Amino acid sequence: MHISLAAEELFTIFGVHVTNALFTSWIVVVILIVVAFLIKRGMATIPTGIQNVTEAFFEGMLSIADSVTGSRKQSEQFFPIVATLFFFILFGNYFGLLPGIGTIGLEVVEHGEHVFVPIFRPINADLNTTLALAIVAVLATQVVGIMAVGGWKYAKKFFNPSKNPVNTFVGILELISEFAKFISFSFRLFGNVFAGEVLLVVVAFLVPYIAPLPFFFLELFVGFIQAFVFALLTLVFFKVATLAEAH
Repeated sequence: MHISLAAEELFTIFGVHVTNALFTSWIVVVILIVVAFLIKRGMATIPTGIQNVTEAFFEGMLSIADSVTGSRKQSEQFFPIVATLFFFILFGNYFGLLPGIGTIGLEVVEHGEHVFVPIFRPINADLNTTLALAIVAVLATQVVGIMAVGGWKYAKKFFNPSKNPVNTFVGILELISEFAKFISFSFRLFGNVFAGEVLLVVVAFLVPYIAPLPFFFLELFVGFIQAFVFALLTLVFFKVATLAEAH
């Protein structure tokens, strides 16, 4: 198993440097599209089998969303992007645990030295991926807020000229908190996934075969929790953005 803090470049397409993390993310996206297509094609008026499981799972997710938003209408409005983030992160975390991820690669020559470059890399163990997800979540929050209360009223949450300096100071803090979300979102997900990858490599190196199994199941749990927390926080921020006028 290969450990590197930064994703390694595999090839270049039209001047775009494709890293192993980016390449793996493309595979995850294709898997999600194929799974969604197969589920959609197999849907029937009377649900059976996998359709029952899928509908029950989505209904459970909507119920959790209802407990946050307090409105089924808002839950259904926010659900597409929140669920997309959840499944992309979840599948990305689980794909990174498959055999061969980090061990199948190429040997290239860099600066006169032979370097091993894995073809596949856990996508959320790359800070670029988690930062991109954070940007999507935070920018979507701003769009939701503007659509809910209007551009001017939403802007007053951050820029509220007033004779009371406290209101101006609070607005500045609100603006800083929005930028802080980029850091908290991206580094939380990256740190947990990358730390899990390192843990599995170290344990497998010290005591191979049997010892890594408990940690592997732990990573299955952590992978789900990280996807759930990211999606839930995004949903909470969406809800708070719609209350900007009250604040």
